[in-house]
Amino acid sequence: MSLLQISEPNFESPVSTHRLAVGIDLGTTNSLVATGCGGRVEILPDLDGEYLLPSVVQYRKGSPPVVGEKAKAAAVADPENTVISVKRLLGKSATEIKNSDTVGRYRLDSSRDEKAPALLTANGSRDPVQVSADILKALIARAEDFLKGKLEGAVITVPAYFNDAQRQQTRDAARLAGLKVLRLLNEPPAAAVAYGLDSKDQGNVVVFDLGGGTFDVSLLSLKKGIFQVLATGGDTALGGDDFDNVLAEWLSLQVFGGKKLDLGEQSKLLHYANQIKHQLSDLESVELSYADWSGRLSHVQFSTLCEDLINRTIKTCRRVLRDASKSVGDIDNIVMVGGATRMPAIRAAVTQYFGKPPLTHIDPDRAVAIGAGVQAEILIGNKAANNFLLLDVNPLSLGIETMGELVEKIIPRNTTIPVARAQEFTTFKDGQTAMKLHVVQGERELVSDCRSLAHFELRGIPPMVAGAAKVRVTFQVDADGLLSVIAEECSTGQTAEIQVKPSYGLDADSIEQMLKLSHEHAHEDMELRALKEAQLEASQLMEAIDAAIEVDGGLLTKEEARVISSAITELKQALDKESSGRIHEQTEKLNKVSSEFAARRMDLHIGKGLRGESIDAVDQSNK
Repeated sequence: MSLLQISEPNFESPVSTHRLAVGIDLGTTNSLVATGCGGRVEILPDLDGEYLLPSVVQYRKGSPPVVGEKAKAAAVADPENTVISVKRLLGKSATEIKNSDTVGRYRLDSSRDEKAPALLTANGSRDPVQVSADILKALIARAEDFLKGKLEGAVITVPAYFNDAQRQQTRDAARLAGLKVLRLLNEPPAAAVAYGLDSKDQGNVVVFDLGGGTFDVSLLSLKKGIFQVLATGGDTALGGDDFDNVLAEWLSLQVFGGKKLDLGEQSKLLHYANQIKHQLSDLESVELSYADWSGRLSHVQFSTLCEDLINRTIKTCRRVLRDASKSVGDIDNIVMVGGATRMPAIRAAVTQYFGKPPLTHIDPDRAVAIGAGVQAEILIGNKAANNFLLLDVNPLSLGIETMGELVEKIIPRNTTIPVARAQEFTTFKDGQTAMKLHVVQGERELVSDCRSLAHFELRGIPPMVAGAAKVRVTFQVDADGLLSVIAEECSTGQTAEIQVKPSYGLDADSIEQMLKLSHEHAHEDMELRALKEAQLEASQLMEAIDAAIEVDGGLLTKEEARVISSAITELKQALDKESSGRIHEQTEKLNKVSSEFAARRMDLHIGKGLRGESIDAVDQSNK
């Protein structure tokens, strides 16, 4: 494994002349930029020597946006024009933003489409992509000032559980900022890259990433320079901000008796709660003083207030281990990433669950950016790091709708990406010349229980009997987790393709809820799938027999026709009872009583096809 030293920038050393690329941790609370220089991976500071850039943007009429510390300071005095935690808004509809905005911070532009929401500011409407682009521009300027050159590209980190819409909007923000995206890299594996290079850890590693606004857990296997993600889980609506909110609500109850506060007072209280949370990471207890009220809060009391949030993180750890078929005893190390992991209550809960203390020797705020910087060095072609590989996974299964509103999974969840998988499908009706394809995401067996991603259509299928045409459907997921689907009719080469770029994503708890429901309803779903498949098989058989009787009914005696009609009636009655076993039984019975009729039809049509042909001609045509 190639080793890169992780260090602070050496301002006296000459700037490297290698190709310029950076790793960017575009965080909910803070953002950072890192690069390789002379064999080192460096977090780049601003002109004041600060490494963390608060992910806060203030908009003032007729002025350029203010990004960073100055904007953060303005958040209390000018909350209506200052955007914080914009990462939480990426990929969301207006309704989802309203539902998640517990303090009423955001004023949405009512003239914008529900699926493309924008925030009202003193300098006009700004959507989440534009706000994110302004943060990226500040990081780009910092990097180019320090490196004395123009960037060729960047690796940008995203939460492992970001869906397609959130990933695409992150790319759009970079494009708007004039930055080429070399790769979107999931945050937990990025941190694993940093720790793997620094400590040479081997075995199974859990990356516990609790940032300001999102939470991810990934289980990775580190062997011989290959970092393979075995399973991943998380919550895009859980982070340090939520601990601030819990503390602010408690303070509001103590100070104001729980009365409704205006936006300005809420902003002040949240700012104060954030300060107290940080102090409790280092102190046993803190003296509180707000307005006319004073009191004391210990970190034990704070842990009790946040018990539900802490339990949510451990439940996610438990599920990730289960998905990877691993036990707590199989875990060699736990890596803590994200500023919120500094909370003693979080570290204590993780230590208790895994039975060992987590690794914390890399600053949890910087680990993700360091890993992104290492990946940027590899992708840009610098030789300082070229001997390891990162294998990521897709978080939810991808598939298409089949007859009966069933889901056929093409790429199962937790499949290593990039990946391409293909499967062949066929037509349902005679003479069918087009096929509609519905791409879905999720773990359930019915389309209605999964998330719809895209619809497209393949035309130009040669008219054949049902089941004769072959359509090959290929799903491709690139290293960024973005999906393309190609459908090809095998005999003609006719193709149709779609890039899946949905306009907005899942609501805050949808992914977690989808996985939970898939486990709760696993047995019920499989029974329902078996029923739907049995119903589909029965319907196809009855349609085929009805069509055959209409054309060649003269081949049947009255008694044979009566027996077949009776079997069809019994099968229809079985369909009404919705028992897959009973339907299969009656389907087999209908197959059996109609088999002689099918054989006669085959003999008749083969005979017609050969009529007038000599044996020699038939032999010659088969050569």
